[in-house]
Amino acid sequence: MKKLILFILSVFALKATIFSQASIGWQDKIKWSFSVEKINESRANVVLSAKLSKGFHVFSVNHIPENADLTGIPTSISIAENKNFKVVGKLKDGIKAHIVKDELGTQIYFEEIGVFKQEIEILTDKRFKIPFEYSFQICNADGCIFPPDQEGSVEISGFKPDLNAEKTTNEDSLNGSKTEPISSSNEEQKGQSLELKQSSPKKKDSNLLIFIAGFIAGLVALLTPCMFPMIPMTVTFFTKQSKSRSEGIFKALIYGFSIVLIYVSFGLIFTAATGPLGLNDLSTNVWMNLIFFSVFMLFAFSFLGAFEIQLPSSWVNKMDSQADKGGLIGIFFMAFTLGLVSFSCTGPIIGSLLVEASTTGSYLTPAIGMTGFSLALAIPFTLFAIFPGWLNSLPQSGGWLNSVKVVLGLTEIALALKFLSSVDLAYHWNILSREWFVAIWFVLFLIMGIYLLGKLRFSHDSPIEKISVPRFMFALVALTFSVYLLPGMFGAPLRLIDGIAPPRTHSEDNFRYVNGGLETGIEKDSLASKYHEFMHPVGDGSILVFHDLKTGTAYAKERNLPILLDFTGHACQNCRKTESTVWTNDEIRPILQKKVVIVSLYCDDKTKLPKNQVYYSKAIGGKVKTVGNKWSEFQVKKYKSLQQPLYVITDHKGNDLTETIGYTPNIQEYKSFLMKGINRFGN
Repeated sequence: MKKLILFILSVFALKATIFSQASIGWQDKIKWSFSVEKINESRANVVLSAKLSKGFHVFSVNHIPENADLTGIPTSISIAENKNFKVVGKLKDGIKAHIVKDELGTQIYFEEIGVFKQEIEILTDKRFKIPFEYSFQICNADGCIFPPDQEGSVEISGFKPDLNAEKTTNEDSLNGSKTEPISSSNEEQKGQSLELKQSSPKKKDSNLLIFIAGFIAGLVALLTPCMFPMIPMTVTFFTKQSKSRSEGIFKALIYGFSIVLIYVSFGLIFTAATGPLGLNDLSTNVWMNLIFFSVFMLFAFSFLGAFEIQLPSSWVNKMDSQADKGGLIGIFFMAFTLGLVSFSCTGPIIGSLLVEASTTGSYLTPAIGMTGFSLALAIPFTLFAIFPGWLNSLPQSGGWLNSVKVVLGLTEIALALKFLSSVDLAYHWNILSREWFVAIWFVLFLIMGIYLLGKLRFSHDSPIEKISVPRFMFALVALTFSVYLLPGMFGAPLRLIDGIAPPRTHSEDNFRYVNGGLETGIEKDSLASKYHEFMHPVGDGSILVFHDLKTGTAYAKERNLPILLDFTGHACQNCRKTESTVWTNDEIRPILQKKVVIVSLYCDDKTKLPKNQVYYSKAIGGKVKTVGNKWSEFQVKKYKSLQQPLYVITDHKGNDLTETIGYTPNIQEYKSFLMKGINRFGN
């Protein structure tokens, strides 16, 4: 429903409201100011503050494009050290950023106000200026703007160098790296608290999903061999030890409340131990993703029977002795003992839940997840204590409880790959391509289905004589899902696991097998061979584009085809949406393959221009230093816009055959735009 609403809004939205042809610049969308924040006599922060127009956001230094389908450019700074100062550490967020999860992945950005801080060590007591360059990207629902690198400066005075300070190296002065955010000073925080949004509907949705996930995890934990047999034992204890039914019900309620209190407290302790910095680091740090992968694999092996994760027996014995004291305290320690005894089964589930909750970056999310988990455990114990007759309807303990653990173990392996994939994409290791990821998932769910049918047994399993209907249905779901995954190994889209599996562009051969060769979508002749090296696949790989205007125009002349100018960006999410959904549509694809030549100009391309080609441009309000700056200036000068995506069809001399359009998800509207330009070129 959420995706449907977003789609309808995108279709009927006024796409050019912000990026109208009358507004060419980005300066009215974001205003920067610079200041110096004193830390001590010899250290200070260079503070960059951004005030954004309504609806716009600028990305945090912690934003990782690889975690957001390669969209979004983190804010960065470049400062050249001299004898007056040294750079300490890396650029950091000065206030808490929004962490939003959507269909593209995890995005970290600021709305309304953004603050960034770069610490410096001052080596002189004289007054001096620190010049610097900074880069950023701003976006709203309609698209993104890629301004050129900007220049700024701050003046330093009134400091005394620390003569006894150890000399630091420049290793930590690499700018624009992903680091954990830091809190602003109390005064700064008070001044901004009224302006900053500390929560958003998406965060509320995320917390609700974590609560539901925790509740489901608790229900699953109930079905493990360590927990399920405890239900009748515990209920029997309350009914026999209580003098009256009302006393038994009261004790059962206290027992259930104690379970919730214990697990929620554990979630809060976890948050307190990691803190806001730790939570954000969990969601963005590459090494933490590797640790999560290892932890999930450890849990998986435990569930499959390789070993058991157990707490020290002394802890269990101590809690058990406290439970024998009776009274309300005794009931509380009974609940505590339940948690310790069942840890070998519930530990991996709790660990997985906390890992997933932590990656949202919210203070309370782990506690919310544990609330859902503990409620799922407490409610059955409490209800069965109040209505002991219901115990007769419970299934008998047996081998099926071990089957639950095996299924959980296989699921843990599948989920572990998500974290390994994040690292693989970030570092371009290319060890876990989409083919390998989908193949492993296919095998895991195939094994799960075969196992549930009783055709495969682990060491701790007992023989299965008959298969129950629920077990058969779970096997059917697992086998059906594995068959669904199979075409994905050969390039087919798999929307059910989008955001978990690597993108389709992360394949072993860059679509060559799927497409029958790189030349798919163009004429296979000597002319295609001549321009082969300049063509690049996009979307599903069936569409080829040029990245250089001069080369693309030369090819269009020889083919006698019009040019589709595509002003785009590597970090433009609406550009990727157009390429993957609009361009690959059956009505659009043939037009792009046969009737136009696409020239995609990346306005955020960071490839440096030769020094003799660098100059200041009034049009974009900064220096033209990169290939992206060059295309941005071209777009502003000719089309009075910095919007990406921006599309226009031209002839070989650069004359426009259509008006420009931005992000247009409506297929018929986009097709009409294409055919209008093609028909005018033909005439």
